[in-house]
Amino acid sequence: MATLPPWMERPSRIVQAGKAVLIAAIVLIMLYPFCYMIAMSFASKESSTGGFWPTAFSLDAYTSILGGGVVTRALLVSLFVTVVGTALSLTLTSTLAYGLTRIRDVPGARAVLIIVLATMFIGAGIIPNFLLVKSLGLIDSLWSLILPVMISAFNLVVVRNFFMNIPASLYEAARIDGAGNLWIFLRVVLPLSKPVLAVIGLFYAVGYWNSFFHALLYINDTAKWPIQVVLNQYVIQGSQIANLQGGNDIAVPPAQSVQMAVVVLATLPILLIYPFLQRHFAKGMLTGAIKE
Repeated sequence: MATLPPWMERPSRIVQAGKAVLIAAIVLIMLYPFCYMIAMSFASKESSTGGFWPTAFSLDAYTSILGGGVVTRALLVSLFVTVVGTALSLTLTSTLAYGLTRIRDVPGARAVLIIVLATMFIGAGIIPNFLLVKSLGLIDSLWSLILPVMISAFNLVVVRNFFMNIPASLYEAARIDGAGNLWIFLRVVLPLSKPVLAVIGLFYAVGYWNSFFHALLYINDTAKWPIQVVLNQYVIQGSQIANLQGGNDIAVPPAQSVQMAVVVLATLPILLIYPFLQRHFAKGMLTGAIKE
């Protein structure tokens, strides 16, 4: 009787128990900073924040930073950049990817594809990019956080490969019915591409929401800072609480509570969106590998 390879044999109970303990330990190690951050963000002024868990809870930290000051304004800026940027990026990435799948129908498509692939290996650099943004008059404009990174070459390649693996019979059937390229793209390609578009949309949204370096380069007006820059200025650089609150005359909670509350607000939107798109990850990434 043929024996199974070692990696296919059922592990013993001791090995299974060891794996369970190891996984539980890893989960606890990963969850500890997150739980500590949330707990400390609710610590009141009377609470002792020396241990892991505060002794008294309140919403003073969130009331303080959401009182119309810098944090609230930064959240709105990040929300605008993320929503508008993701919508534009998905639109341009999907249309360009579809055009690059029709190399025989679109003149110059092969040359454009080569240029796009070249950008994955060759970058202009910080100074040329800054000079370009400055020459376009985008300094201190929120569009400087969107236009330079509107299309990702990697995301474009992923979407293009997905489009190329859509069965050719669907294109042929649509053309027999008299459909043009635009109708095929809107009525055939996009409905079948929801998984990959959801995944790429999440990639773009995370990138725009976490926009930090470009904001430091292009945004000098503090009123237009996104949440990640405010997070760095307060939590890392240690800016004064009053500055973040816009000078509101309200009770000031512990500095650590305000710092943790800012971190929670900067992290929460992506955590809320991810569970709804997680189910598309495997399908969006693996469907493109299936041939007709």
